Amino acid sequence: MTTLQIENNILTGARFIASSNCDDRPDESDISLIVIHGISLPPGSFGGSYIDELFTNQLDKNSHPYFLTIAELKVSSHLLINRLGEVTQYVPFHKRAWHAGESCYKERTCCNDFSIGIELEGTDTDNYTDAQYNVLNSVLNSLLENYPNLTPDNIVGHCDIAPGRKTDPGPAFDWQRLVVK
Repeated sequence: MTTLQIENNILTGARFIASSNCDDRPDESDISLIVIHGISLPPGSFGGSYIDELFTNQLDKNSHPYFLTIAELKVSSHLLINRLGEVTQYVPFHKRAWHAGESCYKERTCCNDFSIGIELEGTDTDNYTDAQYNVLNSVLNSLLENYPNLTPDNIVGHCDIAPGRKTDPGPAFDWQRLVVK
């Protein structure tokens, strides 16, 4: 497995699309959690530019009925890994992306303050692809190498930090496929 490199808080080889939905972390050195999410827009559909548009505040609420409910959201993630294993980065890792919402991990609230968010294009019920697991493992190992407060034990799902509110990455995500050093 090839490890992707991180230079100046950017994943090399990833497509970079800047999101304004981010800000400074309270403590830039406190990156100690990775949150794995699942996303598809519209729900259950894959491909296209809707996720990019959502994270950059350009989603046309009239292009799908579901978008009327989310078009005004100001959200982002550090990374998206699509079904083909292609990676897009929206927020540099040292910045706070707006991915977790109301959240708590080990009695610490506001998980955006100290976490990196990774979106996988998928749903709770559709199996994620081999390409996604391969790239995710490479990304995770690179993050663990570059940010000393990250550990394999602090890789969680959105459902783990926002139980009752979020279910992703869902039962279709196979945690046994994570191979981290």
